[in-house]
Amino acid sequence: MMMMEILDEAKLCVPHLNSSCRRPTHPPTTVMLIYVLLSSVSFITVALNLLVIISISHFRQLHTPTNILLLSLAVSDLLVGLLLMPVEIIYINVCWFLGDVVCTLYYIMDYIITSASVSNMVLISLDRYVAICDPLRYHSKVTNGTAKMCVCLCWICSVLYSLLLLHEQLEEPGRSNSCFGECVVVISHIAGLVDMVLTFLLPIAVIVFLYCRVFVVVLHQARMLKSKVAAQHSGALTVRKKEMKAAITLGKVVLVFLICFCPHYFPTMAGEDTFINASSAAFDIWLAHFKSCLNPVIYAFFYPWFRKSVKLILTLRVLQPGSRETGTLF
Repeated sequence: MMMMEILDEAKLCVPHLNSSCRRPTHPPTTVMLIYVLLSSVSFITVALNLLVIISISHFRQLHTPTNILLLSLAVSDLLVGLLLMPVEIIYINVCWFLGDVVCTLYYIMDYIITSASVSNMVLISLDRYVAICDPLRYHSKVTNGTAKMCVCLCWICSVLYSLLLLHEQLEEPGRSNSCFGECVVVISHIAGLVDMVLTFLLPIAVIVFLYCRVFVVVLHQARMLKSKVAAQHSGALTVRKKEMKAAITLGKVVLVFLICFCPHYFPTMAGEDTFINASSAAFDIWLAHFKSCLNPVIYAFFYPWFRKSVKLILTLRVLQPGSRETGTLF
């Protein structure tokens, strides 16, 4: 009997403490494989998004409104790999000992980054919509200054929204924890519904609507370009193809977002409270964060400027004088 009690205490985060949580228990081999796999994902996420940020920031020719929005998206993806993923990796097989305040700050950061990422998706879709559906006025409507202002508003609103959503956690850190050594936040069904509408359903509805309009306009233009009159405007055809390719690429980014985020809202759809545990990050959390690794991979496959700028960065040619003005390679 005494031996059983000793074994039970050994499984606690803090032995001899009745309010202590039990330590996560996984086979050592499984833990090692998970650590290696998720650490690799985190490293790749940081490395790829850092390449996107350096590329757009360094080369002046890439300072366009669309790329400014992509830069903001890459920053949010970088923060996921740099701040959120490492915490989730560390606490796969250990208890949470950073305290309730840090736990709350972690969740606030998570919601800020997620909200900003979703807002960036909407801005990118709107940018493509104006570029294709109103090309003659695009450059006067959408400027670098406008894009920067929208990005700033996007991040400010994300901060305010996250503070409002988690205000109860801020007022009483650790209120959702059931025992010592746990980092948990429980969002009520009502708050979960509001969050699902504002950060998932509404943005997706706007994005789908804009892309449907884009494809309808492109199909209409394709029919027009088949006529003899349109045949005289081959230059316009080239521009349309370029804009359409950009829209398709960004559409794939949105599709990845949909696939990765749907499981996160399953509890809300089922009428349940949303239970998030940082000390044992579930599959749906990692899937939602995995999109931050996939976004720059999509750029690498579909954006020639990204592939070429990466070559310049990795070969350190960006350190040469005048490299910021390099333009013929893009």
